[in-house]
Amino acid sequence: MPELPEVETICRGLATQILQQPISKVLIRQPQLRWEIPKIITSILPGVCFLSITRRGKYLLLETQTGTLIIHLGLTGNLRVLPENHPFQPHEHLRIYFTSKKALCFIDPRRFGACLWTENDSSLHPLIASLGQEPLTPEFNCDLLVTKIKNRKTPIKQLLMDSHIVTGIGNIYASEALFLARIHPLTPAKNLSNVHCTTLVTVIKQVLSAAIEQGGTTIRDYINSEGQSGHFQQKLNVYGRTKQPCKNCQTPIEEIRLGQRSTFYCPKCQPLLQSH
Repeated sequence: MPELPEVETICRGLATQILQQPISKVLIRQPQLRWEIPKIITSILPGVCFLSITRRGKYLLLETQTGTLIIHLGLTGNLRVLPENHPFQPHEHLRIYFTSKKALCFIDPRRFGACLWTENDSSLHPLIASLGQEPLTPEFNCDLLVTKIKNRKTPIKQLLMDSHIVTGIGNIYASEALFLARIHPLTPAKNLSNVHCTTLVTVIKQVLSAAIEQGGTTIRDYINSEGQSGHFQQKLNVYGRTKQPCKNCQTPIEEIRLGQRSTFYCPKCQPLLQSH
């Protein structure tokens, strides 16, 4: 699934390609995603422009004069900017044509993505309003994390992936951040000290920023809006490296299932924290 760095990469790429360009036509080829693509956009969007493209968590917000298109890429979705006459792609659900002769194409083989429309303030949309703090903002700090995990027995990795606490940190970057912080993913959140929380906040910001600089992580099929893969997978310390030697201590990386997701860690560098 595209996580924060991948969505941010796509956001920045789209902003350089389609902003302020009049929309000429909207074609819904296959409306069935997580929710049905609203037909109203075929009549509302032609004639207007996308004024801004921003990211909130893993959602893309494409703002126009009349409302906002909200897009989530799901597990396998991607957005491509292609020539308007480019052959339709397999599993292409939506194509937005511009007078510039370009087209924005939403492709999602597994259909877990979403394309929604709101005429109201997008921050008030139920999917957006429920999101937690953005991890790359000053407001995501030690004090906030301490407050969110206080008295929680839930493993810290699961809380990091809870979008109601902090948004956008998915499986890859939660595993990587915990490795850098030397915290075992099964550690009950309440066992983390203020020092642990300070370190964890710092490395979360570092790993997400580094991944954005590398254009995200391509494990299977992620590509950006120009069809390019990310490069951060070359920097991964633990994710997907089961039984390979730890880059710090050479101990084999272990894999467990946590919250129905594969979780990777070094048993030597990431000891299970006891109550403090």
